[in-house]
Amino acid sequence: MTARNEGYGYLVAFILTIPAANWMIGNFGAVCPPNSPCLIPVGFDIMAPSGVLMIGLALVLRDLVQRRLGKVWALGAIIAGAILSAFVAPPALVIASGTAFLLSELADFAVYTPLQEKRLILAVFLSGIVGLIVDSVLFLQLAFGSLDYLSGQIIGKAWMILIALPVIWWIRQRDEKLGVVPA
Repeated sequence: MTARNEGYGYLVAFILTIPAANWMIGNFGAVCPPNSPCLIPVGFDIMAPSGVLMIGLALVLRDLVQRRLGKVWALGAIIAGAILSAFVAPPALVIASGTAFLLSELADFAVYTPLQEKRLILAVFLSGIVGLIVDSVLFLQLAFGSLDYLSGQIIGKAWMILIALPVIWWIRQRDEKLGVVPA
């Protein structure tokens, strides 16, 4: 498989995480209180909207999309994901999600892009932390008008980033062996 084809796989996965997360918020969780997002435990007796795990994964996937295909593809994926979300989530949630993703992507670029060539694992980790904070604050405020689930959002997304780091290490090692360079 070429690096470009691998990038297309990351692209499809990234696009699909957005509507999956938005669908989960209204349909899947340990508890689904009326007029509130469905919630899942993320550790330390803290709950978060159930889409949090998909978004944590999305933060890593967008870095991989940028690494394989470039920034324009990552931004296009956010738009495509928001459009697909319109089929599975209420408009207010779609707008909140799309806006939070776009703005957190700009923050991600500021951190990930300069670090990725020499320090991929650090780039994914730091950009993920910056992205999860920006995304969480914006999304919660826009979608629910409060930051009640902020700690859960941060913890849930951070878990997914940490779980992905060994895979990122493996990708970096393989890229070095094959001579693959970032897009």
